[in-house]
Amino acid sequence: MFKLGIDIGSRNTKVVIFNEHTKSIEFSDCKSTEIFILSGVNKLLHNAFLASGINKNELTAIGVTGYGRKLFKDATLTISEISCHTAGCLYYFPDAKTIIDMGGQDSKIITLTDSGKVKDFVMNDKCAAGTGRFLEMTAMRLDCDVSDLSAIASKSTKELKLNSTCVVFAESEIIGMLSSSTAPENIVRSVHRSIAKRILAQMASLVWEPPIVFTGGVALNQDIVKCFSESLSYQLITPPDPEITAALGAAILA
Repeated sequence: MFKLGIDIGSRNTKVVIFNEHTKSIEFSDCKSTEIFILSGVNKLLHNAFLASGINKNELTAIGVTGYGRKLFKDATLTISEISCHTAGCLYYFPDAKTIIDMGGQDSKIITLTDSGKVKDFVMNDKCAAGTGRFLEMTAMRLDCDVSDLSAIASKSTKELKLNSTCVVFAESEIIGMLSSSTAPENIVRSVHRSIAKRILAQMASLVWEPPIVFTGGVALNQDIVKCFSESLSYQLITPPDPEITAALGAAILA
């Protein structure tokens, strides 16, 4: 009856316990990925079983995905992130046609057929622009938490443009803006716009259409959702907890 999904990401590890009978999520959690990856996974699983009251022996299947998926040897199925994000997003939005996944180290654009199969995808895992790493750098320079960026950007009163598409050079631009007393809210909004522009460039190689689901940890940032929606001229939809979508998909597919 119960299936376990694990997404071992470069930044965070997520788990979902899925009830196959009722098609519902029994438990979900997310923690920072530890240096000793499996040790962190085991701690997370211990807490999951303790909090949910579900015993490991009650699991009928375990699916694992993400950056560290090959390290976890107890899985009944090791699955690609593309398949898992697709299954997780379709659980919430069965009519989805395009998926934007943005994590800490990479971003993916996935297009789907009318029947919900993966039609095509593009992936950026070589450049930090268009990933959560850009946001982490921005938060570090502004001496705030990543989770604060959306609220900060919502107060923006002036549209600025970052000229650099490379995060390394963009960081130098941001330092220059700060030294010239540019308002932090305008800097953050310019970063969000820059990320949206980068994703839009990725999407240019695909034939995409709405509904568009925005998932992954970065989708928690509502100002980025706003910037994406304005850039695409379509309102993006996000899952209730976008960070666990791949783990949910792993549980469903296991």
